[in-house]
Amino acid sequence: MTQKSTFITYWTGASLLSLWFGASGFFELTRNPIVWEITQQLGYPSHFIYILGVFKLTGITVLLVPNRLLRLKEWVFAGIFFDILFAFFSKIAVLGFAATIDAIIAFTIVSVTYTMFRKLYPATFAVAVPTAQLASI
Repeated sequence: MTQKSTFITYWTGASLLSLWFGASGFFELTRNPIVWEITQQLGYPSHFIYILGVFKLTGITVLLVPNRLLRLKEWVFAGIFFDILFAFFSKIAVLGFAATIDAIIAFTIVSVTYTMFRKLYPATFAVAVPTAQLASI
């Protein structure tokens, strides 16, 4: 896969995730009856729905900032992953497998997008040296 196709795939996925989670966050904050009914049917309290909405909108804002906030984007991907994971298992437990199709699609999109993110911005890990050891070097 070329750098250009990786870039296009990443931004396509980031855009789709942003539309999906942006709409979801907006609907949660504006008390859209459909979103609120399903979320409360799954057993989540109303204050949690507001928190989800705020974090989703904040997360997509971070996700759409190009070439910056890379560490924070890792946290956004983790948050999206856990949101999808909890939605998937909540829907299986309460509504049945047929209701999980959206979570499966979202998981596929976030997996491909995160893989492209890692190709564009490879993680570099270095061994941390405690300050006391640096003084003796």
